[in-house]
Amino acid sequence: MATPRTISDQLALLLGQWFGCGLSPRAPGTIGSLGALPLFWVLSQQSLSVYWGTTILLSLGGFWVSERCSVLLQEKDPQRVVLDEVAGVLIALGFVLSSSFPILLLAWGLFRLFDITKPGLIDKVQHLKPNGVGIMADDLLAGLVAGLLAYGVQLLLP
Repeated sequence: MATPRTISDQLALLLGQWFGCGLSPRAPGTIGSLGALPLFWVLSQQSLSVYWGTTILLSLGGFWVSERCSVLLQEKDPQRVVLDEVAGVLIALGFVLSSSFPILLLAWGLFRLFDITKPGLIDKVQHLKPNGVGIMADDLLAGLVAGLLAYGVQLLLP
């Protein structure tokens, strides 16, 4: 690993590893997805503009953070970088923000399913360059698909 030399390098690692969630020896992506839930809870108490504004900022910032972490960790797609999971979870849950717990759980579970299995286009976008774009793109797309599906299920329920 390249030594973090600047405060911005240290901040990139802190955010990229989502305050240590990415350092989990087992299932860092799932731990990162769980680590997003406290932020989701706080944001869900705010206005829609605050929720989506924060989600968009984290997503956009995630491109830089992920790229920087890729360089610092000297890996194309480091498992320790889980900010992409955080952003993807926030997107998925944002579609069903004021829904029941089972629908929220469905959105979270679908996100994990799509993030792990990477069907179709989700797999293709993870290979985009530079590395930071590929790291973020598959999770953002997985969050979008999971959120839309969970929303669709919610609409079908009485």
